[in-house]
Amino acid sequence: MPESKLINPSALLKKFSFHSIKRNKIKKLGTFGGVFTPTTLTILGVIMYLRLGWVVGNAGLLGAIIIILLAKSITIFTGLSMASISTNIKIGAGGAYSIISKSLGLEAGGSVGIPFYVSQTLSAALYIIGFTEGWIQFFPEHSPVFVSTCAWAMLLIISSISADFAIRVQYVILIILGVSIVSFVFTDSARVGSITLMGNFEDGNFWYVFAIFFPAVTGIMAGANLSGDLKTPSRSITIGTLSGIGITLIIYVGLAVVFANYVEPDALRENEMVMADIAVWRLAVLLGLLAATFSSALGSMIGAPRILQALAAQKTVPFHETFVIKSKSNEPRNAIIFTGIVIEIALLTGDLNALAALITMFFLITYGILNLVVFIQQSMRIISFRPTFKIPRVVPFLGALGCVLVMFLINPVFSFIAIVVIIILYFWLERRGLESEWGDIRGGMLLLLAERASRLAEKFPRHQISWKPDFLIPVEDPKVWSGNLLFIRNIAFPSGSIFAFTVKENESEETKKDLEELLQPLKEQNILVNSTIIQDTDFLHGARLVIQTLRGGSFRPNTLFLSLGTKQKNDAVIKSLVDYAAKSEMGVVILKQHSRVAFGMQKDLNIWLRDKSPNWNLSMLIALQIQLNWEGKFNLITAIPDKKDEPRVQRFFEKLSDQARLPSQTDFHVLFGEFTQAIMNAPRADINIFGIAEEFSADIIRKSAELTKSSCLFVKDAGWESALA
Repeated sequence: MPESKLINPSALLKKFSFHSIKRNKIKKLGTFGGVFTPTTLTILGVIMYLRLGWVVGNAGLLGAIIIILLAKSITIFTGLSMASISTNIKIGAGGAYSIISKSLGLEAGGSVGIPFYVSQTLSAALYIIGFTEGWIQFFPEHSPVFVSTCAWAMLLIISSISADFAIRVQYVILIILGVSIVSFVFTDSARVGSITLMGNFEDGNFWYVFAIFFPAVTGIMAGANLSGDLKTPSRSITIGTLSGIGITLIIYVGLAVVFANYVEPDALRENEMVMADIAVWRLAVLLGLLAATFSSALGSMIGAPRILQALAAQKTVPFHETFVIKSKSNEPRNAIIFTGIVIEIALLTGDLNALAALITMFFLITYGILNLVVFIQQSMRIISFRPTFKIPRVVPFLGALGCVLVMFLINPVFSFIAIVVIIILYFWLERRGLESEWGDIRGGMLLLLAERASRLAEKFPRHQISWKPDFLIPVEDPKVWSGNLLFIRNIAFPSGSIFAFTVKENESEETKKDLEELLQPLKEQNILVNSTIIQDTDFLHGARLVIQTLRGGSFRPNTLFLSLGTKQKNDAVIKSLVDYAAKSEMGVVILKQHSRVAFGMQKDLNIWLRDKSPNWNLSMLIALQIQLNWEGKFNLITAIPDKKDEPRVQRFFEKLSDQARLPSQTDFHVLFGEFTQAIMNAPRADINIFGIAEEFSADIIRKSAELTKSSCLFVKDAGWESALA
C-alpha cells in the first residue's frame, strides 16, 4: 500500500482527542423534536380523520384492529430494522438513502433514493390538496387553487427558515391534534345496539380496505430524513421512531374502539366527516384535520430537500453542484427552492390521486430494501455488523416480505412499474461510475453466496454435463505473450474463466503491472480472470506449486493451457507440465500459432479424430466453444490406411455427429495413407485440432503447423469430459 494511504495512529488519536474537537455552532435537533414529532404527525394524518371510520364501518371492530395491526407490523419491523442498523453505522444526511448507500453502494442507494425523494415531494403536494379540501369545509366560497398556493407558500417559508423553526411550528400542530383527538374520544353521542365485531366489507374486500388504510402508517422515515440535523442520529432515530410507531398504534386502536362504540356501521361508511360530527367540539376536529395535513406536508417539505442534498453530495443526481450547497445555518436552500417549485407544478397540474399508489410503492420499496439490508448483514455474520440494538433475524425478513406482499396487494401494476423504474435507475447510476467515500457489503455478500454455493458443490462430484473451459495459463513473460489472447477469448467466452500466473525470482510492481495489462482485454470481455505472481527461482517448480494449490480449491481450473514457441529450450518444461497435469486430473491444451497466417479468417475448424483415441471428448468440447464464437464450419477428419474401413468410419462420424449434437454445417472427411500425406490432402481450415499422442513430441506439433499452414491445437483429455453429455 502506498505510504500516502497508510493510517497514522498518532494522527488519528490527535484527530479525535477531546482537546481538538471543535464545538459545532450549528444547532442540532433532539429526539423529541427531530424524530418523534415529525414521525407522529406524519402518521396521524388525513387517513385518521377521513378514512378510519370507513375502515371500521366495513371491517367491524375486530376486523379494523386486525387491519391496523397487520399494517403496523410492517412499519414496526421496518422501525426495528432501522433502529438496529442506525446503532451500527454513522448515518449521514438522507436517512434511509444513507443507510442503503453505505450498505449496498451508491448505485442501490441512489436508485432507491431518487424515487424516494420524488415520493416525498409529491406527498407534500398530496397533503396540501388534503389541507385545501379541509379548508373548503370552513370556507366553501374560496378558490381551491388559491388556498393550495397560499398553503404552499407558507410551508415553503417555514421550511426555508430552518428545520428548528419548522419543528417549533409542529409542536403547536401536535397540541392541536391532541385536542382534536380528546374532543372525539369524549364524544356526546350514544351507541344504540351491540358492537359489530366483523363487518360485511360492503365497499370492498379485506385487502381493498387494507390498501385504503395502509398509507396511514407510512411516514416512519420522517424523522430519519433529518438524520443530518440530529445531535445523536443513532439514539434519536431508535427512540423517536419506535416510540412514535408505538403511540400512534395505541391511538389508532383506541379511535377504532370509539368509532365502533358510538357510531353505526352504515354511518361510518357513508359519512367521511363523522369524526367531526360526533365530537364534543366539532371545530377542534376540523382544525385537527387542517393541522394534520399541514404538518404532514411540512414534514415532507423539510425531509425531501435533505434527501436531495444528500443525493447531490454523492453526485448521484444532475446539477449536484447546485443542490449540494448549504446555507450558513446548515439549510439546503437550493434543494428547498427546487423542491418547492416541483410541488407547486404538481399542484397546478391537477389531481394527484392517480399518483398516490405509485408514491406508496416507492415508500414500500424503501422500507423493504432497508429491511433487506439488515437481514443480509445479519445473515453474513460479519464482525463489522455489531449493533448495540439487536433484533432477531426474522424481524427484517418479515419486514421485507411484508413490504413486497403489500405492494402487490395494493396495486400490482404500479408495483411492477416502481420496480422497473428502480432497476433502470440502478443501471444508469452504475454506468456513471460513482465513487463513494465509504465501503459497502456488496463484495462480501457475493463472496458469502459463492462460499455457501461452493460448500454445496463439494457435496456433488464434478459432472460431465457441467463442463466449461476453466483455464490455468502459465505466462513466462507477460510482455511477449499477448498474441494468444484473442484465441483464448474465443474458447473461454462467454462462460469460461482464466487463472493466469507467472513465475519470477523477485516479485516486482513492473511484472504485476505487465500481467494486469496483458489480461485486461479479457476482463473487458466480462470473462472471469484471476492472476498472481509466484516467487520462485524455477519456473517448472513454481508452476507445479500452483497446480497443487489450486487442486484443493472449490473453483479450480480444469484445463492447462500452454503455448509452444519456436525455441526448443522450453520443450522439456512443457512435457513435464503435460505429465503433471494428467496426474492432477487436468485436461491439456497446447497451442502452436502459425507465424504468418495466425488464425486466418477465424471461420473453419478441422477436428482430427484417431481410431480409439482417448482425447476426442475435449477436442470436441473445445471446438464447439470456438465455433460458438467463430460461427464457422466443422470438418471431422480421420486418416485410415485401408479404404475398406471407410463405410465403418462414415457410420461412426454420423453417429457421433448426431449424439454430440454437432452444428448442421459439419462435413465428414475420410483420408487415406500416412498421417503426413493425409494432412496435405485435408481441407483448408483456420485451426486444426489434434489429440496429443501418448508419447509427447514438440517437434510433431511444430511440424503439423507447417504442414497444415495454420495454427494447431493439441488436446489431451483429463478423463472425465464428455462431448455427448
